[in-house]
Amino acid sequence: MAATAEAVLHDGSVIPVSVHGDGPALLLLARLEPYTPDEAATMRKWGGDPDLGPALVDGFSGSNRLIVADYEGHRMAHPATETLTPDNLAADLLAIADAGGTAAFGYYGYSWLALAGLQLALRTDRLRALAMGGFPPRDGPYRSMLAVTRAAHAASTRAPDPSAISLAEAEPGDWDSVAVQTTEAQTRQFVTLYEALQDFDDVAAAVPASLSRLAFAGANDQIDYSEQWGGVRVSIGEPLAKHRDVLLADGWDVQVLPGLDHLGAMHGAVVLPLLGAWLRKVGWVRD
Repeated sequence: MAATAEAVLHDGSVIPVSVHGDGPALLLLARLEPYTPDEAATMRKWGGDPDLGPALVDGFSGSNRLIVADYEGHRMAHPATETLTPDNLAADLLAIADAGGTAAFGYYGYSWLALAGLQLALRTDRLRALAMGGFPPRDGPYRSMLAVTRAAHAASTRAPDPSAISLAEAEPGDWDSVAVQTTEAQTRQFVTLYEALQDFDDVAAAVPASLSRLAFAGANDQIDYSEQWGGVRVSIGEPLAKHRDVLLADGWDVQVLPGLDHLGAMHGAVVLPLLGAWLRKVGWVRD
């Protein structure tokens, strides 16, 4: 049975933390609460994996001490509108690790939570293994993501479009027809985060030389947004492939996954074998 704890985050909000298994500590920011049948069906329709969190726990609790918290869900319920900065983000992750009763730990995050892991690596000597999925450690899309989040924030402040339809009704990928799913406060916190990252130089940023590190993404991980959503391209797979040799020389393990897009490379069926093999390679598993 999982042990439970709580972490107090930078804004004073409290997040539940659960601890599973035994072995080298691995921090997972994942949702374990089941989705409703309708939510799960919509996620699958759009290419997501509603069973991801439980699958990760089932897959890694035999080899690692898992410290699990649904940080994304918490931030959607408790937006940090003006304070979701890289420093505070890293402080929150350390607070979750502390609640899990560990000093040294590994970390796996996907998409903006991978970005969070990179920021954490630059701010602590407690991290031993960093696995980033769905966000490149070099040439990251910080400017384009700011444009998208600003557009989403602007949309969240306007009156609902009467012609917009629900996510469940829309065709996958047709973001222009979908009703805004987030509130002003929820979107504002991500504007705060990406504004704070505009001067971040991921080429010059040096993670500790001793840190084991993995970056992976789908080769087809790229979205071209219409003017309604900022009119930008958010490219993940291309910069990872482009800078693969440089990253390898810098000590990264790199995997560019053929045929997969952003959601496809996030699935448990992809992550479990890939991350498991890498953790064994770098020795961050129970003997």
